[in-house]
Amino acid sequence: MGLLINTAFGLYCPQADVYLDPWKPVNKAIISHGHADHARWGSASYLCTPSAAPVIKYRLGDINLETLPFGEEKWINGVSFSFHPAGHILGSAQIRVSYKGEIVVFSGDYKMVNDGFSESFESVKCHTFITESTFGLPIYHWSDQKMVFNEIEEWCSNNKKNGHLSILYAYSLGKAQRILQGLSENAGPFYTHSTIEAVLKIMRNQGILLKNTLQVNENLSRTDLLNGIIIAPPAAQNTNWLKKFEPIRHGVVSGWMALRGARRRRNADKGFVLSDHADWEGLNDAIAMTGAENIFVTHGYTDILSRWLQDKGLNAQPLETNFEGDEIL
Repeated sequence: MGLLINTAFGLYCPQADVYLDPWKPVNKAIISHGHADHARWGSASYLCTPSAAPVIKYRLGDINLETLPFGEEKWINGVSFSFHPAGHILGSAQIRVSYKGEIVVFSGDYKMVNDGFSESFESVKCHTFITESTFGLPIYHWSDQKMVFNEIEEWCSNNKKNGHLSILYAYSLGKAQRILQGLSENAGPFYTHSTIEAVLKIMRNQGILLKNTLQVNENLSRTDLLNGIIIAPPAAQNTNWLKKFEPIRHGVVSGWMALRGARRRRNADKGFVLSDHADWEGLNDAIAMTGAENIFVTHGYTDILSRWLQDKGLNAQPLETNFEGDEIL
């Protein structure tokens, strides 16, 4: 990978003695975003974007954290590092590494669609591009997000008419905020699980404008909840927390809902296909836009996407990582 090498601790830049999204504690870590498989505890120092920093500090505790705004450069031993929007979640970044004319871009997780909340994806020209492949199969093709939100609202409305509470399961960082902002005000009121409300509070404190929410508590009656929508993390499903709300209709919001059988495995009444990762077309478009000669494919369908790119004449190969992804399967 030129400037970067793969190690037991993660991607490493020897010239700058810096790691990108390391999965073990290191001296200097540059972090693409706050999901747990990319931002891990234990490193001596961290660098991330300003909009990602509050949640990362909340999750990792009292850490030595520096921020670098999008597009600005930080020089470490002659190597230039800069962040560029990845469009994945709020504050998520691609990491551009440049040294003596050579440019490598580590994309982290990304999506091409502008969700109206996260900073929009920005293509960065480079010689080497390290891309995710979470949904790196042609079967993954995302519908227009407005259509998905309309589908969610119609489903919730029908549930209410039939006396059923509507619960949407979504990851607490990223997907939950996207759902909240994507649904119309008329679909509310919006109720949240405590883990989601905690993240929303952090974002509000950093000046992010979000729709009003109310954390589910014992003072709320079932009638109150029936009039709105509950947003909860996947871990809340099948817990005692839910029993007092029955009868319930369970909706799972994830790109994996495009996969036959995924809804059944999640014991969901309804699956909504909405992802914070790029679909097949998005991955191919993002790769082409970089103009990179070398493509390294990480977490996901690495072998399949690599072979596809090779057949198109690109120098592509899989890259083993410990990144796990944040979607619900």
